[in-house]
Amino acid sequence: MNPLFANLQAYPFERLNALLAGAESNPALPMIPLSLGEPKHAAAEFLLDQYANRESLTAALGTYPVTKGVPELRSAIAGFVSRRFGLQGVNRDTEVLPVNGTREALFAFAQVVLDPGKRSVTLMPNPFYQIYEGAAVLGGSTPYYVPCNESNRFSPDFSAIDEALWSQVSLVYLCTPGNPTGRVMSIEELTQLIELSDRHDFVIASDECYSEIWFDEPPVSILSACAAMGRHDFANCVAFNSLSKRSSLPGLRSGYVAGDARLIESFLLYRTYHGSAMPAHNQQLSASAWGDETHVEANRALYRQKFEAVLPTLNNHFEVDWPDAGFYLWPRVDHVMRSAQPDEDFTLALFREQAVKVVPGSYLSRTGPDGTNPGYGRVRLALVAPVEECVAAAQRIATFAEAHL
Repeated sequence: MNPLFANLQAYPFERLNALLAGAESNPALPMIPLSLGEPKHAAAEFLLDQYANRESLTAALGTYPVTKGVPELRSAIAGFVSRRFGLQGVNRDTEVLPVNGTREALFAFAQVVLDPGKRSVTLMPNPFYQIYEGAAVLGGSTPYYVPCNESNRFSPDFSAIDEALWSQVSLVYLCTPGNPTGRVMSIEELTQLIELSDRHDFVIASDECYSEIWFDEPPVSILSACAAMGRHDFANCVAFNSLSKRSSLPGLRSGYVAGDARLIESFLLYRTYHGSAMPAHNQQLSASAWGDETHVEANRALYRQKFEAVLPTLNNHFEVDWPDAGFYLWPRVDHVMRSAQPDEDFTLALFREQAVKVVPGSYLSRTGPDGTNPGYGRVRLALVAPVEECVAAAQRIATFAEAHL
């Protein structure tokens, strides 16, 4: 057995299930889950029609899929990345690669970048998507958690990292827009990190899967920052994105990696041996989805409607602002539940009394060397359910807060 498995920590939802095990929710109320960031909007009709096409499905099932992706899909991805982020003709053959959703790709990418024979550090935001940590650990690297606190507007604060630590860094994971904070990193912040990459020769893996759920200004990409610097080869930078959030297709398991051709080439070699080619029918469907913006605009409008309906109710008892992007809220709850573990206790009591399921913030983050945990006293709410359910959940949370304040 790989000894590195011993360094993996329990996944947040495993911890949540353990917390709620044996607890009974209010039997008078239907359960409303705001815990899992699983989009619930209906898929676009034109995609459902294509998926049901018997002729194309039969042809696709009769062939082995191409790991590199069929030309139509690579063209659709390259076209989307170029249009959306204002880039100069991203090369479909060398600078993009389709993947089976960003989750597996973010994990697998670390296994390509990290040298198991070298002591290294992998930086990641804190709070963070747990895949970053697992990828670093099983790649033989030491995770280093960069705090994303309210004092820094929830952006990763790299200022505390000294030269000695930077010299050990091999990989930096970003999440912009952030999960769970919704914070979008600016061109200036991304540029500063790229300059540090030039100085210390580390790779930047930017998880951008929430980039298409925005409300005012569309988020920029790490590739946008490269272009702004005149770095059209995207050296040491790659972006990850998917159709799960953009197109409400989490079950399709379809995404892309785009950027530095040298890294894409190595990642393709790894995936050729790994056997992780996207099924051919999914490739056809994905090409159509990346090429259409109408369904994405409708999807974005639904999220806006939910935030507009929910925030006034929650703001009576919590300080919650519109995120820059994404579908999460990240409120403090330690004024409602004054205890040693306020986010856990809030989650458990809310489940019991109001049949609403949320995630304790401390499950999504790690305690730093100074003893603080950026998720402590917060919970994550995922506004993925239909509007009516999200409104009902907000009303129940408000009722719960009134009873405990």
